[in-house]
Amino acid sequence: MRLQTSQLGMSLGLALLLIQATEIEAAEPSQFRGPAGNGVYPSTVPSQWRKGKDVSWSTEIPGGGWSSPVIAGDLVFLTTAVAEGGSRPKGFGEGVQSMGSFFASRAPDKPYRFEVHCLNLKDGSSVWTQEIVSRKPPFKIHPSNSYATESPVTDGQRLYVYYAAIGVVAGLDFEGKTLWTRELGAFRTATDFGTGSSLAAHNGMVFVQCDNEQKSFVCAIDGETGQDVWRQDRDSRTSWSSPVVWENKARTELITCGTGTITSYHPATGETLWSLTGAGGAFSASPTFDKERLYFGQSGRSSRGPLIAIKVGAAGSLALDDLIDKDLGWVEDAAGPGMCSPVIVDGMLYVLGRGILSCHNGATGERLYRERLNNASSVTASLWAVGDKVFTLNESGETIVIQVGSEFREVGANSLDGLFWSTPSAAADSLLVRSADQLHCIRNE
Repeated sequence: MRLQTSQLGMSLGLALLLIQATEIEAAEPSQFRGPAGNGVYPSTVPSQWRKGKDVSWSTEIPGGGWSSPVIAGDLVFLTTAVAEGGSRPKGFGEGVQSMGSFFASRAPDKPYRFEVHCLNLKDGSSVWTQEIVSRKPPFKIHPSNSYATESPVTDGQRLYVYYAAIGVVAGLDFEGKTLWTRELGAFRTATDFGTGSSLAAHNGMVFVQCDNEQKSFVCAIDGETGQDVWRQDRDSRTSWSSPVVWENKARTELITCGTGTITSYHPATGETLWSLTGAGGAFSASPTFDKERLYFGQSGRSSRGPLIAIKVGAAGSLALDDLIDKDLGWVEDAAGPGMCSPVIVDGMLYVLGRGILSCHNGATGERLYRERLNNASSVTASLWAVGDKVFTLNESGETIVIQVGSEFREVGANSLDGLFWSTPSAAADSLLVRSADQLHCIRNE
Protein backbone atom coordinates (compact mmCIF):
# COMPACT_ATOMS: atom_id res chain seq x y z
CA MET A 1 0.00 0.00 0.00
CA ARG A 2 1.10 3.58 -0.59
CA LEU A 3 0.16 6.68 1.36
CA GLN A 4 1.06 10.14 0.15
CA THR A 5 0.41 13.53 1.77
CA SER A 6 0.75 16.94 0.26
CA GLN A 7 3.52 17.57 2.80
CA LEU A 8 5.93 15.28 4.58
CA GLY A 9 4.22 15.86 7.90
CA MET A 10 0.56 16.48 8.69
CA SER A 11 0.29 20.06 9.92
CA LEU A 12 -1.64 20.96 13.03
CA GLY A 13 -4.09 22.91 10.89
CA LEU A 14 -4.81 19.88 8.71
CA ALA A 15 -5.25 17.68 11.77
CA LEU A 16 -7.79 20.14 13.14
CA LEU A 17 -9.53 20.17 9.76
CA LEU A 18 -9.89 16.38 9.84
CA ILE A 19 -11.26 16.42 13.38
CA GLN A 20 -13.70 19.17 12.49
CA ALA A 21 -14.90 17.27 9.41
CA THR A 22 -15.55 14.16 11.48
CA GLU A 23 -17.56 16.09 14.05
CA ILE A 24 -19.58 18.04 11.50
CA GLU A 25 -20.55 14.98 9.49
CA ALA A 26 -21.00 12.54 12.37
CA ALA A 27 -24.76 12.25 11.83
CA GLU A 28 -24.87 13.13 8.13
CA PRO A 29 -23.99 10.55 5.46
CA SER A 30 -22.71 11.50 2.03
CA GLN A 31 -23.36 9.13 -0.85
CA PHE A 32 -24.37 8.69 -4.47
CA ARG A 33 -27.22 11.13 -5.25
CA GLY A 34 -27.02 13.36 -2.20
CA PRO A 35 -27.66 13.23 1.55
CA ALA A 36 -30.71 10.94 1.29
CA GLY A 37 -29.65 9.10 -1.88
CA ASN A 38 -32.67 10.31 -3.88
CA GLY A 39 -31.21 13.17 -5.92
CA VAL A 40 -32.58 16.02 -3.79
CA TYR A 41 -29.78 18.44 -2.85
CA PRO A 42 -29.70 21.35 -0.35
CA SER A 43 -31.28 24.60 -1.52
CA THR A 44 -27.94 26.41 -1.03
CA VAL A 45 -26.31 24.49 -3.92
CA PRO A 46 -25.65 26.59 -7.06
CA SER A 47 -28.25 26.44 -9.83
CA GLN A 48 -26.51 28.66 -12.38
CA TRP A 49 -22.91 28.83 -13.53
CA ARG A 50 -20.94 30.26 -16.40
CA LYS A 51 -18.03 28.53 -18.03
CA GLY A 52 -14.80 29.84 -16.53
CA LYS A 53 -16.51 32.27 -14.12
CA ASP A 54 -18.31 30.26 -11.44
CA VAL A 55 -15.87 27.35 -11.28
CA SER A 56 -14.10 27.83 -7.96
CA TRP A 57 -11.47 25.20 -8.75
CA SER A 58 -10.69 22.29 -11.07
CA THR A 59 -8.36 19.45 -10.13
CA GLU A 60 -7.04 16.82 -12.51
CA ILE A 61 -7.72 13.25 -11.40
CA PRO A 62 -5.44 10.50 -12.73
CA GLY A 63 -6.78 7.30 -14.27
CA GLY A 64 -10.44 6.74 -15.01
CA GLY A 65 -13.59 6.62 -12.93
CA TRP A 66 -17.28 7.50 -13.20
CA SER A 67 -17.89 7.31 -9.45
CA SER A 68 -19.36 10.39 -7.80
CA PRO A 69 -17.36 12.15 -5.09
CA VAL A 70 -18.61 12.18 -1.49
CA ILE A 71 -18.04 14.89 1.10
CA ALA A 72 -17.30 15.01 4.84
CA GLY A 73 -16.97 18.55 6.17
CA ASP A 74 -14.16 20.17 4.20
CA LEU A 75 -12.93 16.91 2.70
CA VAL A 76 -13.86 15.42 -0.69
CA PHE A 77 -13.29 11.73 -1.47
CA LEU A 78 -13.38 10.03 -4.86
CA THR A 79 -12.14 6.79 -6.40
CA THR A 80 -10.22 6.06 -9.58
CA ALA A 81 -8.44 3.22 -11.36
CA VAL A 82 -5.03 4.13 -12.76
CA ALA A 83 -3.40 2.09 -15.54
CA GLU A 84 0.12 2.31 -16.88
CA GLY A 85 0.12 4.72 -19.80
CA GLY A 86 -3.23 6.23 -18.77
CA SER A 87 -6.78 5.08 -19.38
CA ARG A 88 -9.89 7.23 -19.75
CA PRO A 89 -13.44 6.08 -20.52
CA LYS A 90 -14.95 7.10 -23.85
CA GLY A 91 -18.15 8.94 -24.70
CA PHE A 92 -21.20 7.51 -26.48
CA GLY A 93 -20.05 8.06 -30.04
CA GLU A 94 -16.48 6.91 -29.57
CA GLY A 95 -17.65 3.99 -27.46
CA VAL A 96 -20.00 2.77 -30.20
CA GLN A 97 -17.27 3.10 -32.80
CA SER A 98 -15.00 0.98 -30.59
CA MET A 99 -17.43 -1.93 -30.19
CA GLY A 100 -15.88 -4.05 -32.94
CA SER A 101 -12.45 -3.98 -31.34
CA PHE A 102 -14.05 -4.33 -27.89
CA PHE A 103 -15.68 -7.67 -28.71
CA ALA A 104 -12.35 -8.94 -30.02
CA SER A 105 -10.38 -7.65 -27.03
CA ARG A 106 -9.32 -9.37 -23.82
CA ALA A 107 -9.07 -8.39 -20.17
CA PRO A 108 -6.20 -6.02 -19.24
CA ASP A 109 -2.77 -7.64 -19.19
CA LYS A 110 -1.33 -5.08 -16.76
CA PRO A 111 -2.44 -4.12 -13.24
CA TYR A 112 -4.46 -1.07 -12.35
CA ARG A 113 -3.86 0.95 -9.19
CA PHE A 114 -7.20 1.25 -7.42
CA GLU A 115 -6.91 4.54 -5.55
CA VAL A 116 -8.83 6.86 -3.24
CA HIS A 117 -8.13 10.59 -3.52
CA CYS A 118 -8.90 13.09 -0.77
CA LEU A 119 -9.13 16.78 -1.72
CA ASN A 120 -9.72 19.97 0.21
CA LEU A 121 -13.23 21.21 -0.59
CA LYS A 122 -12.13 24.83 -0.23
CA ASP A 123 -9.51 24.88 -2.98
CA GLY A 124 -9.27 21.39 -4.55
CA SER A 125 -5.75 20.78 -3.27
CA SER A 126 -4.64 17.21 -2.56
CA VAL A 127 -4.79 16.13 1.08
CA TRP A 128 -3.81 12.49 0.56
CA THR A 129 -3.93 9.59 -1.90
CA GLN A 130 -4.32 5.99 -0.80
CA GLU A 131 -3.79 2.97 -3.02
CA ILE A 132 -6.17 0.21 -1.91
CA VAL A 133 -4.74 -2.49 -4.16
CA SER A 134 -2.84 -2.96 -7.42
CA ARG A 135 -4.34 -5.74 -9.53
CA LYS A 136 -5.21 -6.86 -13.05
CA PRO A 137 -8.99 -6.82 -13.55
CA PRO A 138 -10.13 -10.33 -14.58
CA PHE A 139 -12.68 -9.04 -17.10
CA LYS A 140 -12.78 -6.39 -19.81
CA ILE A 141 -15.39 -3.62 -19.72
CA HIS A 142 -17.35 -1.49 -22.19
CA PRO A 143 -15.18 1.31 -23.68
CA SER A 144 -17.48 3.90 -22.09
CA ASN A 145 -17.43 2.33 -18.63
CA SER A 146 -14.64 2.55 -16.04
CA TYR A 147 -13.03 0.29 -13.47
CA ALA A 148 -14.07 2.76 -10.75
CA THR A 149 -17.75 3.43 -11.46
CA GLU A 150 -19.12 2.54 -8.00
CA SER A 151 -19.49 5.65 -5.83
CA PRO A 152 -18.15 5.45 -2.28
CA VAL A 153 -20.14 6.39 0.82
CA THR A 154 -19.31 7.95 4.16
CA ASP A 155 -21.34 7.66 7.35
CA GLY A 156 -19.54 10.64 8.88
CA GLN A 157 -17.13 8.42 10.80
CA ARG A 158 -15.52 6.31 8.06
CA LEU A 159 -15.23 6.17 4.29
CA TYR A 160 -16.21 3.02 2.36
CA VAL A 161 -15.10 2.25 -1.20
CA TYR A 162 -15.99 -0.58 -3.57
CA TYR A 163 -14.30 -1.73 -6.76
CA ALA A 164 -16.68 -4.37 -8.10
CA ALA A 165 -14.43 -5.06 -11.10
CA ILE A 166 -11.94 -6.73 -8.75
CA GLY A 167 -14.39 -7.56 -5.95
CA VAL A 168 -12.73 -5.46 -3.22
CA VAL A 169 -14.53 -3.33 -0.63
CA ALA A 170 -12.61 -1.35 2.00
CA GLY A 171 -13.14 0.93 4.98
CA LEU A 172 -10.86 3.92 5.63
CA ASP A 173 -10.60 6.68 8.20
CA PHE A 174 -10.54 10.33 7.12
CA GLU A 175 -6.75 10.47 7.35
CA GLY A 176 -6.39 7.84 4.62
CA LYS A 177 -5.62 4.82 6.78
CA THR A 178 -7.13 1.58 5.50
CA LEU A 179 -9.03 0.05 8.43
CA TRP A 180 -10.09 -3.16 6.67
CA THR A 181 -10.49 -4.74 3.26
CA ARG A 182 -12.76 -7.52 2.05
CA GLU A 183 -12.55 -9.78 -0.98
CA LEU A 184 -16.13 -10.27 -2.19
CA GLY A 185 -15.25 -11.79 -5.56
CA ALA A 186 -15.21 -10.43 -9.11
CA PHE A 187 -17.81 -11.75 -11.54
CA ARG A 188 -18.57 -11.53 -15.24
CA THR A 189 -21.26 -9.06 -16.30
CA ALA A 190 -23.67 -9.21 -19.23
CA THR A 191 -21.88 -8.65 -22.55
CA ASP A 192 -18.79 -7.75 -20.47
CA PHE A 193 -20.15 -4.23 -20.06
CA GLY A 194 -18.71 -3.96 -16.53
CA THR A 195 -20.07 -2.97 -13.14
CA GLY A 196 -21.67 0.14 -11.64
CA SER A 197 -23.72 -0.37 -8.44
CA SER A 198 -22.68 2.16 -5.79
CA LEU A 199 -22.61 1.65 -2.02
CA ALA A 200 -25.24 2.67 0.54
CA ALA A 201 -24.90 3.01 4.31
CA HIS A 202 -27.19 3.05 7.35
CA ASN A 203 -26.77 2.62 11.13
CA GLY A 204 -23.11 1.66 11.01
CA MET A 205 -23.54 -0.77 8.09
CA VAL A 206 -22.49 -0.51 4.46
CA PHE A 207 -24.57 -2.28 1.79
CA VAL A 208 -23.22 -3.94 -1.35
CA GLN A 209 -25.42 -5.03 -4.26
CA CYS A 210 -23.55 -7.30 -6.69
CA ASP A 211 -25.78 -8.51 -9.54
CA ASN A 212 -23.84 -10.37 -12.22
CA GLU A 213 -23.91 -13.37 -14.56
CA GLN A 214 -22.39 -15.85 -12.10
CA LYS A 215 -23.27 -15.41 -8.42
CA SER A 216 -25.46 -12.46 -7.46
CA PHE A 217 -25.84 -11.34 -3.86
CA VAL A 218 -26.55 -8.44 -1.54
CA CYS A 219 -24.82 -8.04 1.81
CA ALA A 220 -24.56 -5.77 4.83
CA ILE A 221 -21.07 -5.21 6.24
CA ASP A 222 -20.24 -3.85 9.69
CA GLY A 223 -18.55 -0.51 9.06
CA GLU A 224 -16.23 -0.84 12.03
CA THR A 225 -15.00 -4.41 11.58
CA GLY A 226 -15.56 -5.19 7.89
CA GLN A 227 -17.39 -8.41 8.78
CA ASP A 228 -20.70 -9.54 7.30
CA VAL A 229 -23.81 -8.64 9.29
CA TRP A 230 -25.95 -10.59 6.81
CA ARG A 231 -25.82 -11.81 3.23
CA GLN A 232 -28.54 -12.93 0.83
CA ASP A 233 -28.04 -14.73 -2.48
CA ARG A 234 -30.09 -13.38 -5.39
CA ASP A 235 -31.60 -14.84 -8.55
CA SER A 236 -30.95 -11.58 -10.40
CA ARG A 237 -28.46 -11.38 -13.23
CA THR A 238 -26.46 -8.29 -14.20
CA SER A 239 -27.95 -5.01 -13.08
CA TRP A 240 -26.28 -1.61 -12.64
CA SER A 241 -28.79 0.03 -10.31
CA SER A 242 -27.53 1.12 -6.89
CA PRO A 243 -29.21 0.10 -3.62
CA VAL A 244 -31.04 2.83 -1.68
CA VAL A 245 -32.05 3.13 1.95
CA TRP A 246 -35.69 4.23 1.91
CA GLU A 247 -36.63 5.95 5.15
CA ASN A 248 -40.38 6.27 4.70
CA LYS A 249 -43.17 7.24 7.07
CA ALA A 250 -43.62 3.67 8.33
CA ARG A 251 -40.14 2.07 8.44
CA THR A 252 -36.68 1.94 6.91
CA GLU A 253 -36.08 -0.41 3.95
CA LEU A 254 -33.11 -1.39 1.79
CA ILE A 255 -34.27 -1.40 -1.84
CA THR A 256 -32.50 -3.25 -4.66
CA CYS A 257 -33.54 -3.34 -8.32
CA GLY A 258 -32.33 -6.51 -10.05
CA THR A 259 -33.14 -8.15 -13.35
CA GLY A 260 -36.94 -8.30 -13.44
CA THR A 261 -37.34 -8.12 -9.65
CA ILE A 262 -37.33 -5.33 -7.08
CA THR A 263 -36.68 -6.48 -3.52
CA SER A 264 -37.06 -4.73 -0.18
CA TYR A 265 -34.91 -6.00 2.70
CA HIS A 266 -34.91 -5.20 6.40
CA PRO A 267 -31.58 -3.32 6.69
CA ALA A 268 -30.65 -4.81 10.06
CA THR A 269 -31.44 -8.47 9.34
CA GLY A 270 -31.65 -9.00 5.58
CA GLU A 271 -35.21 -10.33 5.90
CA THR A 272 -37.20 -9.86 2.68
CA LEU A 273 -40.06 -7.44 3.37
CA TRP A 274 -41.53 -7.58 -0.14
CA SER A 275 -40.56 -8.36 -3.72
CA LEU A 276 -42.10 -7.24 -7.02
CA THR A 277 -41.71 -9.21 -10.23
CA GLY A 278 -42.61 -8.46 -13.85
CA ALA A 279 -40.72 -5.17 -14.14
CA GLY A 280 -38.74 -6.24 -17.21
CA GLY A 281 -35.00 -6.66 -17.69
CA ALA A 282 -31.86 -5.19 -16.15
CA PHE A 283 -31.89 -1.84 -14.35
CA SER A 284 -29.40 0.93 -15.05
CA ALA A 285 -31.23 3.72 -13.22
CA SER A 286 -31.55 3.71 -9.44
CA PRO A 287 -34.83 4.29 -7.58
CA THR A 288 -35.91 7.59 -6.11
CA PHE A 289 -38.41 8.12 -3.30
CA ASP A 290 -40.26 10.38 -0.90
CA LYS A 291 -41.88 9.50 2.42
CA GLU A 292 -44.96 8.05 0.68
CA ARG A 293 -43.73 6.11 -2.36
CA LEU A 294 -40.80 4.49 -4.08
CA TYR A 295 -40.37 5.22 -7.84
CA PHE A 296 -38.36 3.17 -10.33
CA GLY A 297 -38.24 1.77 -13.84
CA GLN A 298 -35.95 0.65 -16.62
CA SER A 299 -35.58 0.73 -20.37
CA GLY A 300 -33.80 -1.70 -22.66
CA ARG A 301 -31.96 -1.05 -25.90
CA SER A 302 -35.03 -1.59 -28.09
CA SER A 303 -38.00 -0.56 -25.91
CA ARG A 304 -38.94 1.43 -22.83
CA GLY A 305 -40.06 -0.51 -19.79
CA PRO A 306 -42.72 0.50 -17.27
CA LEU A 307 -42.48 3.33 -14.75
CA ILE A 308 -43.60 2.06 -11.34
CA ALA A 309 -44.54 3.50 -7.97
CA ILE A 310 -45.12 1.45 -4.84
CA LYS A 311 -46.66 2.75 -1.65
CA VAL A 312 -45.36 2.43 1.88
CA GLY A 313 -46.51 -0.77 3.59
CA ALA A 314 -46.16 -3.34 0.82
CA ALA A 315 -45.56 -6.94 1.94
CA GLY A 316 -44.95 -10.38 0.47
CA SER A 317 -44.57 -11.43 -3.16
CA LEU A 318 -46.20 -9.02 -5.60
CA ALA A 319 -46.77 -8.75 -9.33
CA LEU A 320 -47.46 -5.57 -11.31
CA ASP A 321 -51.21 -6.23 -11.37
CA ASP A 322 -51.22 -6.41 -7.56
CA LEU A 323 -50.19 -2.78 -7.33
CA ILE A 324 -53.42 -1.74 -9.04
CA ASP A 325 -55.73 -4.42 -7.60
CA LYS A 326 -54.58 -3.87 -4.02
CA ASP A 327 -54.12 -0.10 -4.31
CA LEU A 328 -50.42 -0.42 -3.55
CA GLY A 329 -49.18 1.87 -6.31
CA TRP A 330 -49.35 2.51 -10.04
CA VAL A 331 -47.75 1.44 -13.33
CA GLU A 332 -47.25 3.54 -16.46
CA ASP A 333 -46.31 1.43 -19.49
CA ALA A 334 -43.36 2.43 -21.70
CA ALA A 335 -42.44 5.33 -19.44
CA GLY A 336 -39.37 4.04 -17.57
CA PRO A 337 -36.08 5.96 -17.36
CA GLY A 338 -32.99 5.16 -19.39
CA MET A 339 -29.58 5.20 -17.72
CA CYS A 340 -30.18 8.23 -15.50
CA SER A 341 -32.19 7.98 -12.28
CA PRO A 342 -35.42 9.96 -11.82
CA VAL A 343 -36.13 12.54 -9.11
CA ILE A 344 -39.32 13.64 -7.33
CA VAL A 345 -39.93 17.21 -6.16
CA ASP A 346 -43.13 18.66 -4.63
CA GLY A 347 -45.09 15.55 -5.59
CA MET A 348 -43.98 15.63 -9.23
CA LEU A 349 -41.79 12.87 -10.66
CA TYR A 350 -39.27 13.73 -13.39
CA VAL A 351 -38.05 10.95 -15.69
CA LEU A 352 -35.57 11.16 -18.57
CA GLY A 353 -35.23 8.51 -21.26
CA ARG A 354 -33.95 8.72 -24.86
CA GLY A 355 -33.69 12.49 -24.65
CA ILE A 356 -37.32 12.97 -23.56
CA LEU A 357 -38.19 14.46 -20.18
CA SER A 358 -41.53 13.39 -18.68
CA CYS A 359 -43.23 14.82 -15.63
CA HIS A 360 -45.73 12.63 -13.74
CA ASN A 361 -48.06 13.14 -10.83
CA GLY A 362 -46.29 11.17 -8.09
CA ALA A 363 -49.56 10.09 -6.43
CA THR A 364 -51.35 8.82 -9.54
CA GLY A 365 -48.74 8.34 -12.28
CA GLU A 366 -50.62 10.69 -14.63
CA ARG A 367 -48.25 12.19 -17.17
CA LEU A 368 -48.36 15.96 -16.95
CA TYR A 369 -46.07 16.64 -19.90
CA ARG A 370 -43.55 15.04 -22.23
CA GLU A 371 -40.85 17.21 -23.79
CA ARG A 372 -37.78 16.45 -25.90
CA LEU A 373 -34.67 18.22 -24.61
CA ASN A 374 -31.84 19.46 -26.79
CA ASN A 375 -28.80 17.14 -26.81
CA ALA A 376 -30.23 15.00 -24.00
CA SER A 377 -29.93 11.59 -25.64
CA SER A 378 -26.42 11.32 -24.21
CA VAL A 379 -27.41 11.87 -20.55
CA THR A 380 -26.13 9.23 -18.13
CA ALA A 381 -25.75 11.42 -15.03
CA SER A 382 -28.81 11.12 -12.80
CA LEU A 383 -31.29 13.95 -12.50
CA TRP A 384 -30.99 16.12 -9.42
CA ALA A 385 -33.10 18.82 -7.79
CA VAL A 386 -32.23 22.00 -5.92
CA GLY A 387 -35.16 23.92 -4.45
CA ASP A 388 -37.78 24.32 -7.19
CA LYS A 389 -35.51 23.35 -10.08
CA VAL A 390 -34.52 20.07 -11.76
CA PHE A 391 -31.21 19.58 -13.59
CA THR A 392 -30.01 17.38 -16.45
CA LEU A 393 -26.31 17.08 -17.37
CA ASN A 394 -25.36 15.61 -20.74
CA GLU A 395 -22.01 14.08 -21.62
CA SER A 396 -20.81 17.30 -23.30
CA GLY A 397 -21.13 19.27 -20.06
CA GLU A 398 -24.38 21.05 -20.93
CA THR A 399 -26.85 21.36 -18.06
CA ILE A 400 -30.50 22.20 -18.70
CA VAL A 401 -32.43 23.73 -15.81
CA ILE A 402 -36.17 22.97 -15.56
CA GLN A 403 -38.66 24.82 -13.39
CA VAL A 404 -40.62 22.49 -11.12
CA GLY A 405 -44.30 22.52 -12.10
CA SER A 406 -47.00 20.78 -14.08
CA GLU A 407 -46.05 22.62 -17.29
CA PHE A 408 -42.67 22.41 -18.98
CA ARG A 409 -40.50 25.49 -18.58
CA GLU A 410 -36.79 25.63 -19.26
CA VAL A 411 -35.29 28.40 -17.13
CA GLY A 412 -31.56 28.09 -17.65
CA ALA A 413 -28.62 26.40 -19.29
CA ASN A 414 -25.09 25.97 -17.96
CA SER A 415 -21.96 24.49 -19.53
CA LEU A 416 -18.53 23.07 -18.76
CA ASP A 417 -15.81 21.66 -21.00
CA GLY A 418 -15.14 17.92 -20.89
CA LEU A 419 -16.77 14.49 -21.02
CA PHE A 420 -19.35 13.93 -18.26
CA TRP A 421 -21.03 10.67 -17.25
CA SER A 422 -20.70 10.96 -13.48
CA THR A 423 -23.60 12.22 -11.33
CA PRO A 424 -22.72 15.52 -9.58
CA SER A 425 -22.50 15.73 -5.80
CA ALA A 426 -23.25 18.64 -3.47
CA ALA A 427 -22.30 20.05 -0.10
CA ALA A 428 -23.51 23.32 1.45
CA ASP A 429 -22.75 25.98 -1.19
CA SER A 430 -20.77 23.76 -3.58
CA LEU A 431 -21.62 21.53 -6.54
CA LEU A 432 -18.97 18.95 -7.48
CA VAL A 433 -19.02 17.83 -11.12
CA ARG A 434 -16.66 15.11 -12.35
CA SER A 435 -15.50 14.84 -15.94
CA ALA A 436 -13.37 12.09 -17.46
CA ASP A 437 -10.19 13.80 -16.27
CA GLN A 438 -11.08 16.51 -13.74
CA LEU A 439 -13.19 17.31 -10.70
CA HIS A 440 -14.79 20.76 -10.83
CA CYS A 441 -16.19 22.71 -7.89
CA ILE A 442 -18.93 25.19 -8.78
CA ARG A 443 -19.54 27.87 -6.20
CA ASN A 444 -21.43 31.13 -6.73
CA GLU A 445 -19.16 33.52 -4.86
